Amino acid sequence: MIRVLIADDQAMVRTGFGMIIGAQSDMEVVGEAADGVQAVELARRLRPDVVLLDIRMPRLDGLEALRLLAGAGVTDPVRVVVVTTFDLDEYVHTALANGACGFLLKDSGPALLVEAVRAAVSGDALISPSITVRLLEHLSSPAPARDDGGLSPRELDVVKLVARGLTNAEIATQLFIAVGTVKTHLASVQMKLKARNRVEIAAWAWERRLVG
Repeated sequence: MIRVLIADDQAMVRTGFGMIIGAQSDMEVVGEAADGVQAVELARRLRPDVVLLDIRMPRLDGLEALRLLAGAGVTDPVRVVVVTTFDLDEYVHTALANGACGFLLKDSGPALLVEAVRAAVSGDALISPSITVRLLEHLSSPAPARDDGGLSPRELDVVKLVARGLTNAEIATQLFIAVGTVKTHLASVQMKLKARNRVEIAAWAWERRLVG
């Protein structure tokens, strides 16, 4: 069973997410938090497989809670999927930098929510497609000098598809290679870019305008 902790200051949202998670045969809700302090405490005590974390919460906001649970220097990070109403680019960048395993909008629907949880557990990450569009629209700074990070042409192909939100299976289909080969490329990319997960790989690609 995939053990999920739900952190949101709105009781109706927690109830709704709980019903969606509870309806899955392989998932269960192990706890609920109404603010950031409680979210951090419960996550550390219960050690869920995935935390669904809102951004705007009392006492401690979700981004700070995320940093405490999965940010740089955390020895045993928790998998966190940020689920929020706000797709502001600064929120997205901060969430990615602090180790989020996904970034989802609350209106994305039950199917994407469930998929995001499963992706986080499997080591993948799901980012709402509209987030990618917003990031590209709001990246107004000059493009950095060309930097391929030492990646091979095939690794760059994989990175571009990761940045578009494709799963390993979808990337394999698009590039006519095996899923195992995709995983091998991603492992190499993570090492070269010193990225902790595929979300940081996507952020690297977006910042360099590799996604059009």
